[in-house]
Amino acid sequence: MKIELNENEKIEDLQFENLKIIQNKKGFCFGIDSILLADFAKEIKKEAKVLDLGTGTGIIATLLCKKTKLKKIIGIEKQKEVFEMAEKSIKLNQLENQFEIINEDIINLKNKLEKNSFDVIVTNPPYKKKNTGIKNEEEKKIISRHETTATLEDFIKVSKDMLKDKGEFYMVHRPERLVDILNIMRNYKIEPKLLRFIYANKNSEPKLILIKGIKNAKSFLKIQNNLYIYNTQGEYTKEIKKIYHQE
Repeated sequence: MKIELNENEKIEDLQFENLKIIQNKKGFCFGIDSILLADFAKEIKKEAKVLDLGTGTGIIATLLCKKTKLKKIIGIEKQKEVFEMAEKSIKLNQLENQFEIINEDIINLKNKLEKNSFDVIVTNPPYKKKNTGIKNEEEKKIISRHETTATLEDFIKVSKDMLKDKGEFYMVHRPERLVDILNIMRNYKIEPKLLRFIYANKNSEPKLILIKGIKNAKSFLKIQNNLYIYNTQGEYTKEIKKIYHQE
């Protein structure tokens, strides 16, 4: 299928099921965090209705369309330019029957979608609190990395509103926000059930965390084995290669 690209846009081959993603070389491009979250959420039940909050160019939703047996996934993206790239990627991958995208701020979803109607929510929200850290000059990168339009609490509150009872919540974030994350999840009745720490290597501090929660569930938290990205030779570990379908 022929897709018209705008200036600075490129097609990235995901090396899986012939999937491709359109990105802007000067914008915020997806990283390993999105790949790991899609793999973390791959056990979602068959025929699930899924919501991807802050979908960006659609990397997580696109992968989940092939990694799972989901029925429908709806991505929410506020930035018009990024939304349009995701729309083109959906067409490029011929996922129109599975993947729908809405150009909207997540805090306005109560006017767009039915509450308590999703089986699963996935999200890779901005990591940095508003007015913290060095901000990138380009607005689309700032919005992707910093809580400029919606906070961590907004993402979790919206998830609570949109999930069915016992619906599943999957998120990737930074370890330094863990106390905030667990506290806010419980405040909004999403019980933390599974946690995994991601390290660059065995000599580093944790770089990312993967979290699964369930709406209105009883308390019981399981910690999975640590995931290391690189081995002592500086190469991807076997598990990372498997996630990237290199083995």
